Amino acid sequence: MINKRFFEAVCLAGLLGAGCSSSQKATAPKVSSLGEAYKKDFLIGTALNNAHILERDSLANQLIKQQFTAATPENIMKAEVLHTGWEKYNFEMADKIVAYGQKNNIKINAHTLIWHSQLPFFIRGIKSADSIKAYFENHITTVASRYDGKVYSWDVVNEALNEDGTMRNSVFLKNLGPGYIVEAFRLAQKAAPNTQLYYNDYNIEAPKKRAGALEIVKKIQAAGVKIDGVGIQGHWHLGTVPYKDIEESIEAFGKLGVQVMFTELDISVLPNPLRGNTADVSARADENSANRGNPYVKGLPDSIQLALAKDYEKLFRLFLKHKDKVTRITFWGVTDGGSWLNDFPVRGRTNYPLLFDRKYQPKPAFYSVYNLKK
Repeated sequence: MINKRFFEAVCLAGLLGAGCSSSQKATAPKVSSLGEAYKKDFLIGTALNNAHILERDSLANQLIKQQFTAATPENIMKAEVLHTGWEKYNFEMADKIVAYGQKNNIKINAHTLIWHSQLPFFIRGIKSADSIKAYFENHITTVASRYDGKVYSWDVVNEALNEDGTMRNSVFLKNLGPGYIVEAFRLAQKAAPNTQLYYNDYNIEAPKKRAGALEIVKKIQAAGVKIDGVGIQGHWHLGTVPYKDIEESIEAFGKLGVQVMFTELDISVLPNPLRGNTADVSARADENSANRGNPYVKGLPDSIQLALAKDYEKLFRLFLKHKDKVTRITFWGVTDGGSWLNDFPVRGRTNYPLLFDRKYQPKPAFYSVYNLKK
């Protein structure tokens, strides 16, 4: 049974046609701001690419300023972009996103200091543990200190866990040992004392991986080092969003006294050609399967629009239930057309995972989320 608010959302999106009364259609508001609607609950964020930051896309720029109170750069603050040589940095675009945030009153979550992927090219040739340590310390100290007080927060360590909750066998684990995560937070705390510090990962709502993330938080806290929160990425699939695991994770991290963010939220509507749910950027499916797993090239059927709206509504009801612990919800993209899921894990598919469509218009999912705050 469709509840009243959801029914209104579908009417506002024009999906039921004659099924909506003239009064319901007449009272349809102009698109309102999610950021404004949820300002007393938590930040509403999005991911920004270079075109957004440089304001090359006027429609996207308007939408970003209207809808979002927080933003995370997609790539420009990752090490391969910032740290171009052993003692060389390129801060041009990172400085610009900071300025963009300041100009538009948008809080910037910097992403990310330590990650096993998208490392500088010169790291690949390093064989010495001492050299890896020198890079590790120099990178965190130089980058975090530059933006202290200018960005709201840092994802200090990103995706350090395997699916079973054990530590990923990254270049940092191999050369620096299991204490590298605590040390990363120690260095970040020293370099950026006025910045929130987070651990960020995908699938840490799943029980085994969650246990590993809880251990990370406990070890950092036991060392007397600052950790302010945990980011659960939230890359999920239509009809299989793990609500129970999500709620249990919010509660478990909350008991440790850390904030919970959902940092890269999207819901894929396409068939998943991979085993399990992963956001590992190195995972790829056979590109020959693109057509077989790409059923909505010409548009999204109303039935799928409705299912997506229901999933988003249920998610935000859960977030609101725990708004004392949840402090930010960031969508990984502005519109469907710019979503990374059009090319992951199969290139060239047509996905619809966000609240705004390829024409920058709100979808039923937008109204189902917005109407919770009417």
